[in-house]
Parts: sequence; C-alpha cells; structure tokens
Amino acid sequence: MFELKLLAGNYVVCRLAPEEAVPAWAIGDFVSTTRTPDELSIVCRDTDVPSEVQSEPGWRCLRVAGKLDFSLVGVIARITTILADAGVSIFAVSTFDTDYFFVREIDLDRAFKAWNEAGMKTSY
Repeated sequence: MFELKLLAGNYVVCRLAPEEAVPAWAIGDFVSTTRTPDELSIVCRDTDVPSEVQSEPGWRCLRVAGKLDFSLVGVIARITTILADAGVSIFAVSTFDTDYFFVREIDLDRAFKAWNEAGMKTSY
C-alpha cells in the first residue's frame, strides 16, 4: 500500500495566458508548470502569487512516498477512487519519480480519514 506525506504550506493553481513566460514568483519546493495552446497553468505555494493572477487558492499537497516505477498500474486510480467515494475533489500532478495529490484545505481531514480507513498510511 502507498504512503502519502503532507507537504508544508498551502498551494494555489494559477492560470496565465499561454504566451506568458513562467513568472519569477513561481518558486519553492514544489512548482508545476504546464503549457498548452490555451493556457499556462502553475501550481505553487500561495505565498508569493500576486492577487491579480487568476487562481484557485486553498489546496494542500500530498506526495506518494518513495519513487514509483513506471510499470506500476493503478496508483492514481486507487488513491483517487478512495476520495471520490468519500466525496472529496482532488487534482493530481505526476513527476518522473512520483505522484502528488492536491486536496482542498477544507477537505483535508475527510481525505485523511478516507485514506486511513482504506488502509493507506498518511503522515502530516
């Protein structure tokens, strides 16, 4: 079973125009940038994001502990199904090594309870 570790601080999901450069405020221990023809999305700590930036604040970040092999099947499905069954909305970001799950701050306790009841280990 997987272990989820809570990262410190609050996160925000930002939307910028697709042609914009990645801004200097997009820094920290975890930053994800995704550029598509329609947008530049940035996920980062909420501390330095200017108020005029279109954003969705109030997210907490959990990381799957350890490195995940690309041959593993169903990691995201298992973790998100537990939350879907509990009525908790999330979004996920994957990196080369592991997966990150973002849960709204107001749903964090409910998410931890659901994961723990499903036998997953969680740590603050």
